[in-house]
Amino acid sequence: MSNAIVAQDEMGRPFIIVRDQGKKQRKHGIEATKSHILAARSVASIVKTSLGPRGMDKILINQDGEITITNDGATILSQMDLDNEIAKLLVELSRSQDDEIGDGTTGVVVLAGALLDQALELIEKGIHPIKIANGFDEACKIACQQLDNIADDIHISADSSDANLLKAAKTSLGSKIVSKSHDQFSQMAVDAVLAVADFERKDVDFELIKIESKVGGSIEDSSFIRGVLLEKEFSHPQMPKSVEDCRIAILTCPLEPPKPKTKHKLEISTAEEFKLLQEYEQEKFQEMINKIKESGANVVACQWGFDDEANHLLLANGLNAIRWIGGSELELLAIATNGRIVPRFEDLTPEKLGKAASIKELEFGTTRDRMLLVEDCSNSKAVTCFIRGSNQMIVDEGVRALHDSICVVRNLIRDSRVVYGGGAAELSCSLAVTDAADRQKGIDQYAFRAYAAALDTIIMTLAENSGLDPIETLSNLKSKQVNEKCSQLGVDCLGKGTNDMKELFVVDPLIGKKQQLLLATQLTRMILKINDVIISGKDEY
Repeated sequence: MSNAIVAQDEMGRPFIIVRDQGKKQRKHGIEATKSHILAARSVASIVKTSLGPRGMDKILINQDGEITITNDGATILSQMDLDNEIAKLLVELSRSQDDEIGDGTTGVVVLAGALLDQALELIEKGIHPIKIANGFDEACKIACQQLDNIADDIHISADSSDANLLKAAKTSLGSKIVSKSHDQFSQMAVDAVLAVADFERKDVDFELIKIESKVGGSIEDSSFIRGVLLEKEFSHPQMPKSVEDCRIAILTCPLEPPKPKTKHKLEISTAEEFKLLQEYEQEKFQEMINKIKESGANVVACQWGFDDEANHLLLANGLNAIRWIGGSELELLAIATNGRIVPRFEDLTPEKLGKAASIKELEFGTTRDRMLLVEDCSNSKAVTCFIRGSNQMIVDEGVRALHDSICVVRNLIRDSRVVYGGGAAELSCSLAVTDAADRQKGIDQYAFRAYAAALDTIIMTLAENSGLDPIETLSNLKSKQVNEKCSQLGVDCLGKGTNDMKELFVVDPLIGKKQQLLLATQLTRMILKINDVIISGKDEY
């Protein structure tokens, strides 16, 4: 039996495995490349309608029935259940853009889809995929050079009312649910970044910006806090709800008496022995409390819990306490208050205490729903953005929108050069690549024109999503940019009556736009070079 093999199980009993002949029917070469392009194109078409300020939202339902409403490209793709390996590459593409730049996740997937569309047409004309990939690479270099040529340097100051930073933050919020409060959110983004920015290194440490959220209230109730917000409450209900001039002991040691090791037993046979044990425990508790008081602390922040006896002693000695603080929150509290995390009571000294102006207990709706606000910490470089909203979906989208906006402001501090949005930059690159195509000889000119056509797709998609005629809008903008030699003309998505994106101050950071082109081109090149998919253990020769 040529199409079967005899195997043995763990008991030595023989059984027959019949080979599945169907698994040998694989697509090779150009056919495989075409099927990969079609798989990737179907994913790109899903997020295409979410591009731009008038882009539509998607409802995502996970396996538990939880609903997410968003138009954020990275979120949509990360929650889609994809079986195709090539389609998963587009998810990785949006994640790369999100991790590196933070904004433009939808645009990069739409551009990659458009490039693959154009590549498919060239493959059907008989041009080899490697030739197309090399041509796209060269076209991408010309497009990136054109972005450098048309970029404007907007001078950034360390002032939180810097108009350029605020307008750039507003641009990224234009397509989000929170666009009604874009003034407030853009101010929050600018305040947060400037509070932690290092202008000498031109860098922003995102670890110092914490985004907290709470369902309830409206999106306008969101606020920027120069301090830390902990989703905790004071350990005893009778402790004061507010403490001024805080000196915080940050502990990773439990407020408990030492326990015998697991290999030993402690046997108590009489009431006197039990009483001795009780006195020993109280003595140890009192020693711990005394060490805290000697250090000058008036607030105890502990990573672990403590029992009722310790809680009572803390209250009796006038010490406010917070328990069960997570490791990351404890680190942030230490950074914000310039305190040291103390692992043993013996190491507790006045120099290791964190300092803050006040700690207040905030109540939301019910007395059970509380948070602690640590304000005006000694290190002003740790800040919190507190997002409110009427339901969890609004709150989650608010967090995503603020993250994108913070990333845009961060990018401008890293490099203050900008290009203009509304498709103006893509159209200028498209014209530059088309000019270069006329100077090319051989097959490369086809790849150059295809690359330019893919860039035009961004403008057409923006126009289509804004309710405009895509072809008419593209042709009008092209003729205007050529005749007026003005690279800042883009799609008037919001109906402001002008195509001048400089006048509307619709801008994208140069590094973000350049990254979009590079990532989309690299992914397209990768897919074009794949001509077979071999799944380990399933595919046969």
